[in-house]
Amino acid sequence: MIILVIVAGILSILLILSLSYILFLQLQLRNINRQLTKRLEEKTRQPLTVELFNRDLNALVVNINRCLKEEELLRLDSSREEKAFKEVIANISHDLRTPLTAIRGYQQLLEKDHLTDKQRVRLQIAQKHAKELEGLIENFFKYSYLVTSDLKLNSQCIDLTNLVMEGLAESVVNLEVSGLRINFQDGPQIFAMVDQYMTTRIIQNLIQNCIDHSAGDIEVSVSAEDWAIISFRNPVNDKNKIDIDRVFDRFYTGDQARSRTTGLGLHIVQHLVQEMGGSAGASIENNIIEIWLRLPLC
Repeated sequence: MIILVIVAGILSILLILSLSYILFLQLQLRNINRQLTKRLEEKTRQPLTVELFNRDLNALVVNINRCLKEEELLRLDSSREEKAFKEVIANISHDLRTPLTAIRGYQQLLEKDHLTDKQRVRLQIAQKHAKELEGLIENFFKYSYLVTSDLKLNSQCIDLTNLVMEGLAESVVNLEVSGLRINFQDGPQIFAMVDQYMTTRIIQNLIQNCIDHSAGDIEVSVSAEDWAIISFRNPVNDKNKIDIDRVFDRFYTGDQARSRTTGLGLHIVQHLVQEMGGSAGASIENNIIEIWLRLPLC
């Protein structure tokens, strides 16, 4: 009987010790989880620590710290590569502008000379291509500015419908020159919490994208569901020449018409939309392509 009591006592002590040890392990796991949460929320680089001596738990923490360090090294490498790329783009855009300015200047001087009709035609062709090149370089310059500068978001409640209508009104001449008409779908005024400068740039790029690539009249709408939605729809000559999954990719020039452009317009649109907490998407059906944006409502 005494032996049974002793055994029961020993087992009780062992059970209490085991439960205490399990509790300590749980506390340490919670502590590790809190440290990980703090790293994520406060963007700190503090390594994880563990107070309870346990070989397996210590090994786990060591491996987690190793993974975190490797991830940080990869992030730094990626950041350096991205910075180098941005500097290359900025330098290229600047270096190209200097000789092009000289070319345009000499073309203007030639224009004042006494030229034969054949020479004047050739000069006009050269001026046309120089102007196209100037537009491409300007797009590179704008893009390099966007990706190298720290954009300061100034969100405010903006009448999105009115902003789109103003952008369309300012582009009427360019649209008419391209033989395009705009069908703007009337609806209620939609207000969005956006940066006015960024949104204006987005609308300008969407209009220019239509001017460059549309095969017919353009449909534009502003609506609201859970988000404020801007939609541009236009026909294309051959949907098979467009990889709809890549239209927002940097430098994508899938269809023939894009051979005269940089392929940066829609990439900049997506970049700015995401800066404002929204999203951009595209779809194509029956040779009609739609570019839509979702922006936060007020």
